[in-house]
Parts: sequence; structure tokens; C-alpha cells
Amino acid sequence: MPSRYPTFDRAALRLLPLARRENDLTASVIRDPAPTATVREPFARIAARLVAARQTGATRALMLGAHVLRRGLQRYLVDLMESGCLDVVAVNGACAIHDFELALIGATTESVARYVREGQFGLWRETGRLNDIVRQAAGDGLGLGEAVGRAIREGDFPGKADSLLARAYALDVPVTVHVGIGCDITHEHPNCDGAAYGAASYRDFLVFTQCLTRLAGGVVMNFGSAVTAPEVFLKALAMVRNATLARGEAMGGFASLVCDLRPLPETYARQAPKSDPDYYFRPWKTMLVRTPGEGGESRYVRGDHAETVPELWTALARLGAFEGAGRG
Repeated sequence: MPSRYPTFDRAALRLLPLARRENDLTASVIRDPAPTATVREPFARIAARLVAARQTGATRALMLGAHVLRRGLQRYLVDLMESGCLDVVAVNGACAIHDFELALIGATTESVARYVREGQFGLWRETGRLNDIVRQAAGDGLGLGEAVGRAIREGDFPGKADSLLARAYALDVPVTVHVGIGCDITHEHPNCDGAAYGAASYRDFLVFTQCLTRLAGGVVMNFGSAVTAPEVFLKALAMVRNATLARGEAMGGFASLVCDLRPLPETYARQAPKSDPDYYFRPWKTMLVRTPGEGGESRYVRGDHAETVPELWTALARLGAFEGAGRG
């Protein structure tokens, strides 16, 4: 029985080339790693946990929002992957789009206010190539992040050297892309296949969940994702703990680090009451309080990613984590 409701006719859409878009960011924002003058206790502690987890093979996971890439911190993250201090990275759809555009044209980020008024927001022809990659990924049984990383690494992308997804693909580090249908500009395009996105992004969710089976004694970090990261992490961890307990095994604790701009009280190790608006800040209750488990620990640092990511990098460099790997 067909649906009773009509759908929007995407054939009416007008796509323009990226050459006609004014971009707010160029690849010039990408920074070479450099040490910070100081390292605060949370970063020193998490760095030590990352090095220990690398030695034992426990999970070293990073979850991030797109602003981390927009702040030009790709090379810091590549150093963490090359050194083995990261073995899985989870991102949202916007991260994949910014990474793709920077690799393709050396620029990204449009003025939402301007282009939504002009009826052109997000409707740029070359960015829609991501939809073709996703459709191919679903056909090949690949995750979304793996497919985009492969396409950038193997394709004609002038900025591929600084592509997080391409470098991760070369290093065999999974980057999982967790997409909410309707959240990304690529979903506006006529060639968007929702079923393909569902297949490819869900595979990434299962890849990420499998990575968490080694989380005991490991580390999970969230830089700047207020909703996607904590929600994806919560469900993946629930699956892992369910399977672990069903086998009669115990799952030990892990360390968590959250870095964001929101001010939290020094008592962030305890959950805010439901009467407090901060109760609904998911990184706090989900990643810092509810999930680390027995023997686990959590740290929160308020700050701009341009400060916090380099400080974590510096803490690892002081431990010799980059010796013989990457630019460290």
C-alpha cells in the first residue's frame, strides 16, 4: 500500500559548482603540531592512560565534532593515529563533508545565513559526489568512513595529505561516520540514497561497537560533540556490556575525557539534578558519570579545541609517545 503523503520533488533543485561558493575557511587554517607551554592534570592523566592502553591493546577512541577540523587540528590527530595513541575515530556527517571539501578544493564552510536566504545553502554540485561514494560503499559492504577515506586517498584530491579520513585509511585506523538522516547538506541533493546512508553508517556503528569490546582499561575521548558522540557511545557500550555479561564475564572500567566550551562545576563526577538544565548536557551525564564503570575515571576540560587538542598532544609528546612515529 503506497504512502498517503507526497514527497518533495528533488528534480526541481538547482545545483551550483563549488567555484561559485564563498567559503569561510581555507586549508590555511591547518596547523603544524607545536607543544603548549603547560599541560594540565587531566591531559597528563589521560595521556598516561593512552600510552598504557597502547601497550595492552585496549581501545583508544576519539569522538569529535566538526569544529575540531575547522580549527585546523588534523595534523595533531594524524600524529595520534600514527603513534598508535588512537585506534578508532568516530565523527558525524559534517566532519566527513568538511574533510572531503578541504581535500578537494582546499576550502570549506559556507555562510548559512547568506545562502539559506538565497535558497542555495548546501546545494553545491561537487559536494554531492559524496552521495555517489556512499552508494558505492553500501554496494561494496563498506562503512561510510572507510569508503570516503579510500576515495580521497585514491582519487584526484589536491589536499589529500591533510585529509583525516584518507590518512586514517592509509594507517588502517577506522574512522566511523555516524549520520543522522536530514542533518547534512548532502541529504539535500537529488542523488542522495537514504538506504545507502543507512547501510553504510550502520556498518560504521557496528565497527565502532566492535572496537569498544576492548575498552576495559582503555580510553574514550569526546571533543566537541554534544549529542551524536554521547548517544552513539551509550548505545554501543550497552551492546558490548550486554554481550560481555551474557558470557559471564566482567568488563572493567575505562578512562573518559570530555573537552568542550560549556562550564561545568568541579563536582562533575556527580550527575546534575534533573531540575538543572545542565542535566541535559549529554557528555556530562553519559560520558563522565554513568558509563566509566568500576575502576574507571573521568576528566573534563573546558576550552577551545585549538587549545585542548594541542595540550593533549603535548602531554603525549612529553611521555615520548611520538618517538619514531609521525611528526612528533
